[in-house]
Amino acid sequence: MRLVSLLLMSSLFVRGQLRSEKEFTLTAHAELVLLDVSVKEDKGRYLSSLKKENFQVYENGKLQTISQFSNEDTPITVGLVIDDSQSMRSKRGDVINSALAFINASNPHDEMFVTHFNDHVRRGLPPGTTFTDNPEFLRLALWNSPAEGMTALYDGILDALHQLESGTRDKKSLIVLTDGGDNASKHQMPDVIDAVRSTRAIIYTIGVFDAQDPDRNPGLLRRLASISGGVAYLPQDLTELGEICRGIAKDIRNRYSIGYAPVRAEGNDKGSLRSIKVSVIGAGSQKLVIHARTSYLLPKRP
Repeated sequence: MRLVSLLLMSSLFVRGQLRSEKEFTLTAHAELVLLDVSVKEDKGRYLSSLKKENFQVYENGKLQTISQFSNEDTPITVGLVIDDSQSMRSKRGDVINSALAFINASNPHDEMFVTHFNDHVRRGLPPGTTFTDNPEFLRLALWNSPAEGMTALYDGILDALHQLESGTRDKKSLIVLTDGGDNASKHQMPDVIDAVRSTRAIIYTIGVFDAQDPDRNPGLLRRLASISGGVAYLPQDLTELGEICRGIAKDIRNRYSIGYAPVRAEGNDKGSLRSIKVSVIGAGSQKLVIHARTSYLLPKRP
């Protein structure tokens, strides 16, 4: 099943004997879509006291019944995906310091990893260490790759999503820091879009672009963030990176978890693209900023 984290599938198998003594199997499937949702006032203050009744979730335009709800600051699995192409050399210190700012502002029990990409994808932690909550190990992992070569952005994100799925935490996020579009990957953009739609992970993207960079692709960064329910940042100055990364850590720690069971059409065993819209009601008249996943791929029923 492709959508391992977003859709939690369970099966109940009941076996018995017919009068003809032929064995039969009765199978029932239960599916659950889990969303992580942040809600802020337009001035930036998080609304942390909302109840289940304040949320409405629509899938393909139809109102869903919320069956699970919580707003606890629970540890997550998170990957830092760092562009180490040659064009990032002058920005390297600012990028790593901002990543350390994110680590220091996060839940101390988060399990983290580092993925580097330039011409190739490299994992920052030592062989045999998939995740860690040790800030010193993460600091060493962030410095564990030279800034050289081209930009295999798609390959880097796909490798990080694969590693993310082996994490032990229910909530999962990626933070992608890059200064350009892709010019070296074996995979293509549709591969990345499908993978993002097939996971529960929230993706935050930070584009540290040079004004004249021909490979810059802010549209892709915005799209990845929008699909997954994250946020895309396009700072004008490197001095903004630390505050952005601390803000991402705060956003992760202030998210509501909302679950519902999607309804399939009768006999629909095929996978399909589903659109999602989350709204908040009964929270006063102030304008709200809501970040939540906007689509996912419903997997084929096994």
